[in-house]
Amino acid sequence: MSQIEPGHTDGSRRAHEPEHTNEAALASESARHSGPEGPGEHGKPLVSESLLLLASAIWGFAFVAQRVAMDHIGPFTFNAVRFALGSLPMLPLIALARRRRADGGFTASATGRPSNRSLPRDASTRPPLRSLLLSGLAAGALLYGGASLQQFGIVYTTAGKAGFITGLYVIIVPILGLLWKMRPKATAWAGAALGIVGLFLLSVTEQFTIGLGDSLVLAGAFFWAGHVILVGSLIKRIDVGTLAFLQFTTCAVLSFLTALAVEDIRMDGIIAAAGPILYGGLISVGIAYTLQLIGQRRTPPAHAAIILGLEAVFAAVGGWAVLDETLSSRALVGCALMLAGVIVSQLRLQRRPRAG
Repeated sequence: MSQIEPGHTDGSRRAHEPEHTNEAALASESARHSGPEGPGEHGKPLVSESLLLLASAIWGFAFVAQRVAMDHIGPFTFNAVRFALGSLPMLPLIALARRRRADGGFTASATGRPSNRSLPRDASTRPPLRSLLLSGLAAGALLYGGASLQQFGIVYTTAGKAGFITGLYVIIVPILGLLWKMRPKATAWAGAALGIVGLFLLSVTEQFTIGLGDSLVLAGAFFWAGHVILVGSLIKRIDVGTLAFLQFTTCAVLSFLTALAVEDIRMDGIIAAAGPILYGGLISVGIAYTLQLIGQRRTPPAHAAIILGLEAVFAAVGGWAVLDETLSSRALVGCALMLAGVIVSQLRLQRRPRAG
């Protein structure tokens, strides 16, 4: 999940930004590029969707990396190092945005690409430094909450279950939108119903109890959803690279301070977990995040959300292939319903024209 993209978390949420879709923002971006295609552009949609699929796979397998890392270091130490590394690829984006601003070029859109609106040269139109820092702190705090709950929950559950439960944030977003007087679509309610039934089959036992790990990951999904809503507002006035860097850095600092208080930070443990850390930080956050930005250039919002929703499937496949995790038939049905809920929540109902 690019971390700052409205609608996806790596896994970065998702923290890998959690890497997930602000439909309105993506819709406006898609509309700006829905005109006639030039020479050589006919294959672009397929290429874009392939890049999104690759990003989804990277984020899905990141759950496996997160699970493996827990054999060597604590959850907060892992997140501290991971997000510190993940912030580094954002520096070139910041430099690029500044160069465009200096050239009077283009401003970054909600998907991280230049829009067709010139960026004002007047410095007074930019967010004040205090406002910029507070925005980064707020987004980073929500990211820290989602990433911490997810990472701590993975210690007590499987990578596959964590992937599907985290994916519920796509359904939670429009429901939380009620607090801001947003009206969820009928498909959002239908998706939520499917997600709840699927979660019941996946996580609730015959004694009507839910495991600690699943509960923590589910709580984290609400933080991911809140993060999506906040970023959807902030991205309208802050360029993508700057916001990403600030929130990743904030999350890394908060995770490090928590690790100092509750964990035993050992260099040999960090070295032993170097592979999962590098995957989670540079590949899951840095590379997959960039693939998402490029892939959303010519992919309709609903298509992007569905493709990115396959992250949960890759998490389950990775857990089975790498960690020998298995799911019961009941749990598999639950996973299918949850995935269906994510897809249904992104559909748009077509209104029939009135006769006469």
